[in-house]
Amino acid sequence: MLCFFQLSIRKRAFFTFLYMHTKRKEKDWFKDRGYPHFTNKTPISSKKNIQRKISNPNYISRHSFSPLLFKQIKQRRYKEADFNGTERRSHKKKLKNGKIVSNTKIREILYATHIDAHIYSYYTQKIIAPKYESYLNQNKELSNAVTAYRQIETEDQLKFKNNIHFAKDVFDEVKRRQNCVVLAFDIENFFPSLNHKKLKLIWSKILGNKSLPKDHYNIFKAVTKFSYVKLDDLKTVNGHFDEKLLAKLKKRGKHTFFYNIKDLIDSDTIIYKNQKKKNGKIAGIPQGLPISALLANMYMLPFDEAITNELVKKDSVFYRRYSDDIIAICNKDQIDEVNNFITNEIQKIDLIISKEKTEKTLFKIDNNQLQSFEINGTSLIKNKPLNYLGFEFYGYQTLLKSKNLASFYRDMKETVKRKHNRVEKIKEKYLLDEAPIFKTKIYRLYSFKGEKKRLLPAKKVTYIDGKQNIESYNRKYRGNYIKYAYKASEEMNAPEIKRQLRNHWKILQKTLKKYDFSNVKKEDQVL
Repeated sequence: MLCFFQLSIRKRAFFTFLYMHTKRKEKDWFKDRGYPHFTNKTPISSKKNIQRKISNPNYISRHSFSPLLFKQIKQRRYKEADFNGTERRSHKKKLKNGKIVSNTKIREILYATHIDAHIYSYYTQKIIAPKYESYLNQNKELSNAVTAYRQIETEDQLKFKNNIHFAKDVFDEVKRRQNCVVLAFDIENFFPSLNHKKLKLIWSKILGNKSLPKDHYNIFKAVTKFSYVKLDDLKTVNGHFDEKLLAKLKKRGKHTFFYNIKDLIDSDTIIYKNQKKKNGKIAGIPQGLPISALLANMYMLPFDEAITNELVKKDSVFYRRYSDDIIAICNKDQIDEVNNFITNEIQKIDLIISKEKTEKTLFKIDNNQLQSFEINGTSLIKNKPLNYLGFEFYGYQTLLKSKNLASFYRDMKETVKRKHNRVEKIKEKYLLDEAPIFKTKIYRLYSFKGEKKRLLPAKKVTYIDGKQNIESYNRKYRGNYIKYAYKASEEMNAPEIKRQLRNHWKILQKTLKKYDFSNVKKEDQVL
């Protein structure tokens, strides 16, 4: 048999494509999730047994889903706000009643137990998603319009598209049209606002049934009438988890907060029910479950079809939807028609467009280059970019979104500060004059040195019959934000993106020199 490297370049390319193509198609529903929950972890060795169970509709129709874990993720935002008639960027905003509040965005994430997550993932990838994809593929314009949470091949069929490609598709369409307007909409409280009755009807439609089968109906109940425990309520020892209790459970082979569900129910821990209402009825699905994104996409199907059939096919409007971010590209004289149609159609599925986040951006040739203008009432503000999927598009250039870049540098500085505080505690504890900082991880996360994929040595601790067992393995490292930015620069043919990060190494070194680390050179320290 011929060695791979003895084949011709054309044949090698073909077999490489064939391998990659086949490999991509096999997205695994099973994940060995690492977080502790109310039921035990499921190692990869148990995959066959779990699949035998959860592929049985009778088992799923009788399965009792456990409470979810509730966690809040706070995202600090630095946005333009009006303060007594003066527009300025701030971490706070002024409400109509004069009260000043934080701009921080709070995202509510809910995690399922390991076995429940496997069920959601299996039904998503193996049962529901194929039927949803089949439905979309009957209408090319409809399939092109829905971009988030799907595996869409690039034109060369060598990989799947990500948000870099989706943003590029929109920017390329603007460049093709040149004189056009981009309307960007955002849906208010998307996941918490989904109407349960409408979701159930659309779910049945995708399956080709008049009503949901018993197994699907049990899953439907689990994602609409869900219960949850707040993660902070489990931090019972001075605002932290009870590490002694967790260690005891680990020795008994339990990577859980309680030995079993009965212990959770018998404890003082509060189990909450979904009480979010819209128009007097319980609404919404949890954000964070393996099935949530697919259900949200399915819920938008009547809206996507209306926009595609009425605006795209009849009026040549370019339409894309990435989750709750909606983009429509049209002529200047179509603004009111498109805006009104989208607003009316979204109301038909009991959702609301956020007026605060709606953007209107005009693109036209100005001084021999494509230029962006924000439409603000009757006036135009030059050089205000279209913000989409983490990028700022000015017509003549594409940049990383400024707030994302600021967040990267803020994370970098906060990480170094935390390392410094840890080193100071070590020096105090062991009466040391000097202590080094381990810079490898910092460089991997925040510099060009972490750009490449690699395997990193790691250890996994398990307990067998109360005895500690340490296993060494290699975990995949896929790269950092620098790699993402370089990839975006290459894919979008936008060298200006790389230039945005040209000083990242200097900023990192300057940050390190602010602190007293014994292995950081001080001669170039900037005071």
